[in-house]
Amino acid sequence: MAKTNIGVTSNNIFPVIKKFLYSDHEIFLRELVSNAVDATQKLKTLASVGEFKGELGDTRVYISLDKKKKTLTVTDRGIGMTADEVDKYINQIAFSGAEEFLDKYKDNAAAIIGHFGLGFYSSFMVSDKVEIFSQSYKEDAKAVHWSCDGSPECDMEDTIKAERGTDIVLHIGSEFEEYLEDSKIEELLKKYCKFLPVEIVFGKKKEWKDGKQVETDEPNIVNFPNPAWTRNPQDLSEDDYKEFYHQLYPDQFEEPLFHIHLNVDYPFHLTGILYFPKIKSNLDIHNHKIQLYCNQVFVTDEVENIVPRYLTLLHGVIDSPDIPLNVSRSYLQSDANVKKISNHITKKVADKLFEIYRDQKDEFIEKWENIKLFVQYGMLTDEKFYERATKFALVKDIHGDYFSLADFIEKVKGEQTDKEGNTILLYTQDVDADYAAIERAKQKNYNVLILDGELDVHYISQEEQKNEKLRFARIDSDLLENLIRKEDKAAQTLSDEQQEGMRHALEAIIPETDKLKYYVSCEPAGVEALPIYLTQNEFMRRMREMAQHQEGMSFYGSMPETFNLVINTSHPLIADLVSKMTSEQVAETPDKESCSCDKESCDKESCSCDKESCSSDSSEPSDSPVFKTIYKLEGEDERLHQMLDIALLSAGKLKGEALANFVNRSLNLLG
Repeated sequence: MAKTNIGVTSNNIFPVIKKFLYSDHEIFLRELVSNAVDATQKLKTLASVGEFKGELGDTRVYISLDKKKKTLTVTDRGIGMTADEVDKYINQIAFSGAEEFLDKYKDNAAAIIGHFGLGFYSSFMVSDKVEIFSQSYKEDAKAVHWSCDGSPECDMEDTIKAERGTDIVLHIGSEFEEYLEDSKIEELLKKYCKFLPVEIVFGKKKEWKDGKQVETDEPNIVNFPNPAWTRNPQDLSEDDYKEFYHQLYPDQFEEPLFHIHLNVDYPFHLTGILYFPKIKSNLDIHNHKIQLYCNQVFVTDEVENIVPRYLTLLHGVIDSPDIPLNVSRSYLQSDANVKKISNHITKKVADKLFEIYRDQKDEFIEKWENIKLFVQYGMLTDEKFYERATKFALVKDIHGDYFSLADFIEKVKGEQTDKEGNTILLYTQDVDADYAAIERAKQKNYNVLILDGELDVHYISQEEQKNEKLRFARIDSDLLENLIRKEDKAAQTLSDEQQEGMRHALEAIIPETDKLKYYVSCEPAGVEALPIYLTQNEFMRRMREMAQHQEGMSFYGSMPETFNLVINTSHPLIADLVSKMTSEQVAETPDKESCSCDKESCDKESCSCDKESCSSDSSEPSDSPVFKTIYKLEGEDERLHQMLDIALLSAGKLKGEALANFVNRSLNLLG
């Protein structure tokens, strides 16, 4: 047995491999199986060009466990290695045999996986000792046995091996004995090797018999060597795509809405299939559902650096040898190809959606609610996707009809354009709660959109930014006459003192709460409006809603919700209350010292007095009181309270004790 040194500059490469080169212990199996598949594919390539003339025979890769010996073995019947090749490709770390092979057979070896040369050494992450038994395909080549216990020295000797190919035997360390369990190994094989192009066998298939699982004689093939994304789309049926979807996600019972088959040869190589799942809310979103492969080897399901974030809502597979990976194949590096691939996928997805909208509009509309969240997310985060998506992004009105936004604007702009030339799009987030307001809108021949999605508030804000003369207004946020103002406001009929008196009377009976804050004002709103009604600032309400889904906006979410309580001074009930107000003159000492100038000739710019409070009698002392008219509403608390509760009830803000009091008061009024 000959001893030799592994060709590295470090005295001990293995701690480096264990701690730094590989971030995840379990990928050792992926690397070893990938190498076995490489060796098999190399042999098939040599056979196809006539350099190997023997019988291929059984070319499957076998995984086996021996729990007594605590070994895990990966066996292939591929190209094998001579002693010189073991020395070159194993002892000289980072010299990739696959890279050299690709250079020589680049026209015939598209399925070769390995590029890095360090994959084999990942086995030392979980092993106390690793052995190689290899028999080259070359005639007269002697079999070789290589072993290493993790030190810089290794043993090499000639051996006898009955079959062509390579056995990698891992003597699993005591702290990693989970990798001697059948269930764990099958889990890893299905995760990392599910679609490798060579059949992988792990034990025998099992079936239930007499209440327990027993082995059959049939080999347990754990992978699908010819996955749908590697095939020509013309050769695939809808059933093929659905079958592949369930191969990817065995626990997913719902069918996907539709799919996109990616197949690009230039300027980069990219294949894959993306599926649109049903997404109705963020509760349905499952990230890490797109799987990244490199020549059918699973790399990662964290693809945020490969596709825009919103595309991670999709499911499926992306396979590209042009996406750069580090030695562990677990993390992505940014380069020009990644950006090109991302842009292409974005364009392909948008084009597919538009194609369905154009050619199968009824089907698209039927599925819109399930893809709406995805489309809006894309529009909000990717300008290029926004530009394409405006053709097929839909809005729904209260009649159940769907429109592109441009088509809906064209439909309503005649009726819903205000005196400033702005098109006002009315919307509701709750059809039942806003029933009365919607009915008033119908009477005016206005149409109302239903915008109750989680991203609708963000979406309409984006559209307003891009369309200067477009405004969205929630139908319950104000009177219709104020939302779509066709003419100037009516003149106020109450004096300032009367308005102040009504405000004070209403403020005195508003229920106190930490979560709600009300501001009272007076406005002539017409006899058709409620005597008292609620409005809410559209901007502040949107900010609160956005704060629920967007980091950095918690300030708005922590503020109390604010409403405007408007006293409709045009309503007969309010006019009746005003007529019953009493007034009195109240003397107030002015804050500022009165001057002796003549009030009519007082020049405020040159005089320090308050013109409104200065005395017209120069002989009057400067501290003489000023009389102010105060209006009070007494004895009408019950009626005013009833009007207030009707306003709160119509806005869904009357609850608990206040609601019970309203019911009792209503019964008393009826009696």
